[in-house]
Amino acid sequence: MSKILIVDDDLAIRKLVKAFLQQEGFAIFEASNGQEALDVLANVKIDLIVLDIMMPVMDGWDFCGDLKKSLDIPIIMVSAKSEVADRLKGFQLGTDDYMVKPFDPMELVMRVKALLKRYRIEHSETVQVGDVTIDRKTFELTVNGQSSMIPPKEFELLFKFASNPGHIFTRAQLIEEIWGVDYEGDARTVDVHVKRLREKLEFNCSEKVSIITIRNLGYRLEVQP
Repeated sequence: MSKILIVDDDLAIRKLVKAFLQQEGFAIFEASNGQEALDVLANVKIDLIVLDIMMPVMDGWDFCGDLKKSLDIPIIMVSAKSEVADRLKGFQLGTDDYMVKPFDPMELVMRVKALLKRYRIEHSETVQVGDVTIDRKTFELTVNGQSSMIPPKEFELLFKFASNPGHIFTRAQLIEEIWGVDYEGDARTVDVHVKRLREKLEFNCSEKVSIITIRNLGYRLEVQP
């Protein structure tokens, strides 16, 4: 049973989200601010966090930034802040998804399930999307049965995309996760590696998988049915 932590200072929202998630068989834990959430995490192995932004004591921005430095737990930010700049800030801090209040509780349930599934795939040894298979043990890219080796950084980048199809990654987020926080280069490194991956997918004749540029945000991998 997956354990979900709801972090929101609005008791009514916590009760609403809790009711819908419990109906789907999730175990629910609650916190009214970021500091309470950290206390829960010190005692319980949480699988996913539903996180509000505007809270007293420790808000969602600070909590998300602190958490992602040490723990790899998927986060869905749920906030009344709807501006693109707020979404971008959330993704830069490491959130995995972003919903705007008011929201449909069933949509949140579906996003929770999808994000948990993506994280399980990301931590497996192989990922298959469309006509592409990626093997973490051998650093091999296989398209329609034809395999080739790809350099480690390109592999890590492709594995990240393929483990999260449809998810938007900012350049800053990819730099930190693939190259590390101490990397002294710039975001163009990501652009160069994405260009090489696109060339490899085209060379190997993938008809279903492509890496799409999202203007002013970053990149996402798309899979055709």
